[in-house]
Amino acid sequence: MNYRHAYHAGNFADVVKHAVLALVIEHLKRKPAPFRVIDTHAGIGIYDLAGTAAGKTGEWREGIGRIIGADLSEAAADALEPYLAVVRSLNAPGALTRYPGSPMLARRLMRDCDRLVVNELHPEDRAELARLFARDEATKVLELDGWTALKSLLPPKERRGVVLVDPAFEQPGELDRLVAGLKEAVRRFATGVFLLWYPIKDDKAVAAFRAKIAQLGLPKTLAVELWVRRPDEAAGLSGAGLIIVNGPYTLATQLGGLMPELARVLSQGKGASFRIEELGADSAGGAANCA
Repeated sequence: MNYRHAYHAGNFADVVKHAVLALVIEHLKRKPAPFRVIDTHAGIGIYDLAGTAAGKTGEWREGIGRIIGADLSEAAADALEPYLAVVRSLNAPGALTRYPGSPMLARRLMRDCDRLVVNELHPEDRAELARLFARDEATKVLELDGWTALKSLLPPKERRGVVLVDPAFEQPGELDRLVAGLKEAVRRFATGVFLLWYPIKDDKAVAAFRAKIAQLGLPKTLAVELWVRRPDEAAGLSGAGLIIVNGPYTLATQLGGLMPELARVLSQGKGASFRIEELGADSAGGAANCA
């Protein structure tokens, strides 16, 4: 439990993760029935980009700092608008000092009838979440192991919703835990949308992970990955991905317009690229790549 997301808030991996989460929530809102958002590894909700932690790494400058004012294609700008609207709402005009974690992003996008469950095991971060949502009757804050939360919170009574699983990857075997966790979660909540985040540090390990996800034989499963540079060019994270299960029917098209622009704008050197790959039972094994 040493990981603190404040050092990495707003980086390139957050941009992809939060943009997709926002698109999923916007799609869920198209139907009047209420839904639930479950965040198993929630962090603190809002991050101070002018604070010591964010200032120590400066990762946000290469992520949200580039995207917020970028000249983007119409398709990419449309796909990013729900996400960026929340970022702008937390900051003064022309300023960027606060960044929404997934709990605040979700809450700002949800309706009064929808419900949010945020879980965070780190006691200090959990306390921050509790203060942030203390007067919000639509939000429940828990302090469980994230993998326990993934089992115990499903299925939600609304039978509609999205589950974000974003582990710290401090322990070995986390990719395998994601596969096992997804298998059990889908068994409990077959109609739910699942977003599973993962870092790309070892290409072989990630390829094996994608293969194990494909072997689950789930329908409508998509892997979306972004690299901002070649892994050997510099220290630190150079790539990250999302497994998306039961995503909206419009999402693949939206990502097709968004990911090339993210690879361009967020590039930190040679080798910046993206991948969109179908992994579901109904997939023909196709993938879109760009370097």
